[in-house]
Amino acid sequence: MLTLERVGKTYPNGVHALGGVSLEVELGEIVAVIGGSGCGKSTLLRAIGGLDPASEGVVVLDGERITAPHEKIGIVFQEPRLLPWLKVAENVGFGLEDRPKAERARRVAAALDRVGLSDKAAVWPRELSGGQAQRVAIARALAPRPEVLLLDEPFSALDAFTRSDLQDHLLDLWADAKPTLLLVTHDVDEAIVLADRVMVMCPRPGRIFDKIDVDLPRPRNRQSAAFDLVKRRVLAALDRSLDRITRADDGGRTTDNERQIAQ
Repeated sequence: MLTLERVGKTYPNGVHALGGVSLEVELGEIVAVIGGSGCGKSTLLRAIGGLDPASEGVVVLDGERITAPHEKIGIVFQEPRLLPWLKVAENVGFGLEDRPKAERARRVAAALDRVGLSDKAAVWPRELSGGQAQRVAIARALAPRPEVLLLDEPFSALDAFTRSDLQDHLLDLWADAKPTLLLVTHDVDEAIVLADRVMVMCPRPGRIFDKIDVDLPRPRNRQSAAFDLVKRRVLAALDRSLDRITRADDGGRTTDNERQIAQ
């Protein structure tokens, strides 16, 4: 289990980016984190991944406190961040240098096969399309077989068709080994298509404003009434979180929405 206990982050310049985020994520669960700009979504992911440790509180995975990058945690960023001087197979195997050569080759081949890019093993990153490059980034993150995979808006730079295709592909990959997925996104539809739960955050400092279960069978029909109902719940929570910030800027007056949330 991945556990966050009152995780906070204050930067040296005084910016209070996260304020006491607590969360429990079960093994194999998919959680989407969504919210307005500046609400600490990426900061939260970096704290979980040990890239930028929390100023307060703790991140615990299987009883072990996470304070630095960990072999059980993989990360996929918005940009593929492939190493241009390495070919595709070498990029995928970059995190497997401690493994025997034969095992490394097997894992790389299996990871590329899972993302449908076995035929691109010997090409350079510059020869890939945007969608292919992001598939390689996902294969690289999955090759060490992490228990937790963090995704920071991994499809936001892609066109709508490629984005939808990779969302489906990610679910297929997840179904193989059922790692825990934490996904940061600005796209409400993406959050609902992928996640078991959606965490809506609000800023100043970043904290969880609402938690919404997505109890829909997969694959999910974006045109269904049930999908639309969940989408309206998420959008309403986003609106309330932003309304709450606006009112706070106006002098801290409590809105009717806030009173309903507090009850």
